[in-house]
Amino acid sequence: MPSVRSVTAREVLDALAVPTVEVDVVLDDGSRGRASVAGGISRGPFAVELRDGGDRFAGLGVTRAVRGVRETIGPALHGHDVTDQRAVDRLLCDLDATPDKSRLGANATLAVSAAVARAAAASTGAPLYRRLAGDGTPTLPVPQMNVLSGRGPGAVTDVREFMLVPHGASSFRQALTWCAETHRALRSLSRARGWATAVDDEGALAPPVEGNDAAFALLAEAIEAAGLRPGTDVAVGIDVGPGRRADGTYRFDGAVRDTEGMIGLYAGWLARHPLVSVEDPLDAADRAGWTQLTAALGDRLQLTGDSLFAGQAERLRRGIADGAANAVLLKPGQLGTLTETLDTMALARESGYRCTVSHRTGETDDPLIAELAAATGCGQLKSGAPVRGERVAKYNELLRIEEDLGAAARYGERTEAR
Repeated sequence: MPSVRSVTAREVLDALAVPTVEVDVVLDDGSRGRASVAGGISRGPFAVELRDGGDRFAGLGVTRAVRGVRETIGPALHGHDVTDQRAVDRLLCDLDATPDKSRLGANATLAVSAAVARAAAASTGAPLYRRLAGDGTPTLPVPQMNVLSGRGPGAVTDVREFMLVPHGASSFRQALTWCAETHRALRSLSRARGWATAVDDEGALAPPVEGNDAAFALLAEAIEAAGLRPGTDVAVGIDVGPGRRADGTYRFDGAVRDTEGMIGLYAGWLARHPLVSVEDPLDAADRAGWTQLTAALGDRLQLTGDSLFAGQAERLRRGIADGAANAVLLKPGQLGTLTETLDTMALARESGYRCTVSHRTGETDDPLIAELAAATGCGQLKSGAPVRGERVAKYNELLRIEEDLGAAARYGERTEAR
């Protein structure tokens, strides 16, 4: 059985020039694995990224996390069998011994977990996605590409992200082509209107459209300009994340709305626009509202919990019991090991919830989320627009996986809720 010979770590930069952890694992048979971890800007009840504090990199350095890999994790893993990923990840959790990975840092434990998995795959001569798939059937995911942002300097929408969802494609290659052509068309339409076409951290444009409905209309125009059919070939997904006020209401889309008002708003968008998926449609603390929304629209619309679940299996179990949402967004860095990520995905699948594996704001060129999405057949991947290198790295890896699968390659599933 191959075992760990050495574990090394270093501080590298993510796409936002923020430090993150990169780990190399070498096995006794010479096989190697490398992984780097994406950093997030959101905060919540999930695993902690260990940062240095102080003045260097505005306190965001990761030399403490790197030192933990070198001095604590590496020696503990030396000689450890890598054929059992669950045992490796259990050891990482035991070494940290905190409920939120705050001792060693989820950025350190995930980097080691993924690097071990890559080394173990290399030892068998198989790509990582095949090792993670086990006896399952790899499936290429439907992309959710953020191409229009409500968070940029010129943006005037309440919706944080408008995403292309090419659910009508017959292959991943076709899906990627459609999205790239639609993004190009969106840029051309923006230039024709005299708008700036610089992109944000995820590759999205931020045109000064007049509100949410205008943003939907612009995306539909771009889809048509690319020679495609809105809703049939390429649909739209949104990430909302509205904050609930102290009195339980939302100030959203030009009005103050209670939960019923928000449900009515989404129902109206569903009727007027090619909308198939809404991420974080309500505040995570509005649990009764989530249940009410899911009962009203969950049979026609994918309702994805990001902040609601924070990737945590226990929070997902509570949501399942409450009938809240019908899909979960998963960011491996919010959990800290591959096994914990796969366990939450399995829970979602067993409970009839859809699953989207997601990038984070501070991405690296590591294609882990693409490999995870394909290996598990979860059906969906969120990884930004097809114009920034760290996002494109995921899409290019999926093209390679599709080529490797050949005639056995399968492409995702439609995203309107069943």
